[in-house]
Amino acid sequence: MPRAVGESTTRFSPVTHALSALASPLAPVCGLALAYALFHPPRRRHHKQPVDVGLPEPEELRVPVGGGKHVHAWLCLQDPERVVVIGHGMGLSKSATLGHAKFLHDAGYTVCLFDHRNHGSSSQDRSVTGLSDRFTTDVLATVRLLRSREEHRSAKVAVYGFSFSTFPMFYALRDPDVEVDAVICDSGPGEELGPLFANFLDAGVLPVPAPLRARPARYPLEATLCRAGKAMLRSHWPPPAAGRYATTPLLFIAGEEDRILPASSVDALASRYSHAEAHILPGVGHLLGLKEARERYVDTVLEFLRHALK
Repeated sequence: MPRAVGESTTRFSPVTHALSALASPLAPVCGLALAYALFHPPRRRHHKQPVDVGLPEPEELRVPVGGGKHVHAWLCLQDPERVVVIGHGMGLSKSATLGHAKFLHDAGYTVCLFDHRNHGSSSQDRSVTGLSDRFTTDVLATVRLLRSREEHRSAKVAVYGFSFSTFPMFYALRDPDVEVDAVICDSGPGEELGPLFANFLDAGVLPVPAPLRARPARYPLEATLCRAGKAMLRSHWPPPAAGRYATTPLLFIAGEEDRILPASSVDALASRYSHAEAHILPGVGHLLGLKEARERYVDTVLEFLRHALK
């Protein structure tokens, strides 16, 4: 049964609840700040390079995304006719998905890992609204650049998203002018946007003091965070099961123990689309599929791509 807005899954002491009452006037301001910080997180340096996991020295790409901004990408070549464009989770960078790039490259795929704007080595974008379209542009611009190169002009291209980046990867199918042949989503997206922001609070991934996470401050904090987060994205979710969404192969992988994007929400979204398949990994948490269920995870992705990009 879904919890009510403002109801935390964490138990707090009476003292914390008393402090929460005092902190309540600050909660809406904190909610706004958290929403902005989610899409404009502190930069994390690349903690690994492709060569550190056995990939070849990559070609570094600077992909224009408009307004004088760019996203930075690593391109590791294999079969030029089979290309996978790889994103990353919120607040991370492309180095976080090098393990995924490695098993794909070993299987013969050209892989292109990129940093979304406001992440890694890509441009800073301080915009407050229209962020859904901006992050989706990062995906589309990368695919467009690859398809502009002679060796990839007729390639089959899949896009591969993780957590936050599953949303713009999935949204990329809206653009009729950029051909995406398959979509893989790990740990997202979910059927609804609102619960995602609340789940970030419960999972403890946001820097929120306990008095603001407890009642009564929790209600205005969560309500503001959810409203502001959705307003900043300015998206129409979920996309209708029409156009490319009705014909493109879609793979959703979710962890049974995912507290941020629950498997039930991912499965509900997948059920809307006739060419979608959802795989739930037992006992696995958010973004931990490759680490905690490696054999099944790799087999699932490679089998999907074998059919989707043939």
